[in-house]
Amino acid sequence: MSLLRSLRVFLVARTGSHPAGSLLRQSPQPRHTFHAGPRLSASASSKELLMKLRRKTGYSFVNCKKALETCGGDLKQAEIWLHKEAQKEGWSKAAKLQGRKTKEGLIGLLQEGNTTVLVEVNCETDFVSRNLKFQLLVQQVALGTMMHCQTLKDQPSTYSKGFLNSSELSGLPAGPDREGSLKDQLALAIGKLGENMILKRAAWVKVPSGFYVGSYVHGAMQSPSLHKLVLGKYGALVICETSEQKTNLEDVGRRLGQHVVGMAPLTVGSLDDEPGGEAETKMLSQPYLLDPSITLGQYVQPQGVSVVDFVRFECGEGEEAAETE
Repeated sequence: MSLLRSLRVFLVARTGSHPAGSLLRQSPQPRHTFHAGPRLSASASSKELLMKLRRKTGYSFVNCKKALETCGGDLKQAEIWLHKEAQKEGWSKAAKLQGRKTKEGLIGLLQEGNTTVLVEVNCETDFVSRNLKFQLLVQQVALGTMMHCQTLKDQPSTYSKGFLNSSELSGLPAGPDREGSLKDQLALAIGKLGENMILKRAAWVKVPSGFYVGSYVHGAMQSPSLHKLVLGKYGALVICETSEQKTNLEDVGRRLGQHVVGMAPLTVGSLDDEPGGEAETKMLSQPYLLDPSITLGQYVQPQGVSVVDFVRFECGEGEEAAETE
């Protein structure tokens, strides 16, 4: 219950605010090691090409020099060559690192229109999870999942919810501005950061009019570099049905998400269920996280919404069971 206690103290004091965590602190960037390569001539045009390729790709000067030398100074071909070599190194490193435990990582939340996705990407250390390159991988996975959801048929009268396991997630297209699949993007990230990583899982929810998805990410941080992605170690989606448009839906949805993260219910339950204690697993019968003197059901009822479903992700949960399987 350590998470529950810390959440309750924090949220009662600062309900509605997101603590400023340290997720986006930049870690020293590891160097790419593929191909040392010969030096280019020191002409002004060669230096200009080298700087342009370096800025565009982010690869080391040594590798950019090798690429331009190999491709006869053709900038476009040099960029293609660099990506192919990086992909080779990534797959090679991924094969070597396979099997190493990945208990750290991040939960990513992305909402667009009537669709919300929650993804989990794991790595070996918290040090790497703070690296922007790793966070950009989480963003790519969230965007790939969102694109997948947009191809699915909407349900006109009720919500739809789905899950993607590691294999299904890895096979999704990387997106319009990236080649290959999300698995290819994973290999590139492994090559750059030198740790084993796993695209663990994803959940998605689509709602029609009359439904609302509340969301919460514990320790949430956002960055202009990460589109609308919200990152943290815990995440929750709560699907609500409402008969009319409420002005406070966002606040209610966030509070419900906070409760799901802190109390970890297993089912929604019913408003008719008897109140339970902190060991209760039915969401509506649990003591309300922000006011344990009432149940969550007693908090929800005056708000004019009905809780119908939820999703909860905790980074690294079930890792030992997954490894055994």
